[in-house]
Amino acid sequence: MKLSRILSNQDSTSRKRANALIAAGRVTVNDLPCRVAAQEVDRFSSVAVDGEVIQAADTPCYLMLHKPAGYLSATVDSEHPTALDLISPDLHRDLHIAGRLDRSSTGLLILTNDGQWSRQLTEPRIKIPKVYRVTTAEPISEETAERFAEGLWFEYEQLHTSPAQLEQLGAREARVTIYEGRYHQIKRMFHRVGNRVTALHRERMGEIRLSRDLAAGDYRPLTTAEILSLP
Repeated sequence: MKLSRILSNQDSTSRKRANALIAAGRVTVNDLPCRVAAQEVDRFSSVAVDGEVIQAADTPCYLMLHKPAGYLSATVDSEHPTALDLISPDLHRDLHIAGRLDRSSTGLLILTNDGQWSRQLTEPRIKIPKVYRVTTAEPISEETAERFAEGLWFEYEQLHTSPAQLEQLGAREARVTIYEGRYHQIKRMFHRVGNRVTALHRERMGEIRLSRDLAAGDYRPLTTAEILSLP
């Protein structure tokens, strides 16, 4: 939100008055004077006028969860347990999921209250790699990697998937890297080549890797390096 808008949202402050206060250097953002009325200020920044705080800074939260099977990638559901049920209630405020997994899938799930940051992680045009370990019902054919690399047509979205990489780990197991995150994308990709996914486990999103020592159902804060790893 623009700085002038934050000030003018105060009951007794007009837009003209807000701009005058900013121009006079009486407004600070994170304790530093700001004279730019159009400055964008997020919820994690404090704003004060003449030293009086009119917007307290929220605390950003970035969590890595090892999602078990059986949990929905949702914040609330009337029928099934959700990922948020695994998180301490005192951290729940405004958390959302950055990059969902379906109920049967496991692995890396990111929860945060920072919408701008999470969009960088999930926006298809940014091409953040998402890496999955996949188990299939049938042996993986030799042509599967080639078909994935060419991209597959998804009729519902009327688009071709971006090129994906498949590293074969066994007759029915592979590591697959995609750069989008369409609805059930990997399961639909294998379906297109005549196979079926029986287990799907996300290992990595960008440079954020699921910690090997993080048990299913456990979570931890992201490190500063992980938070700053996004472009």
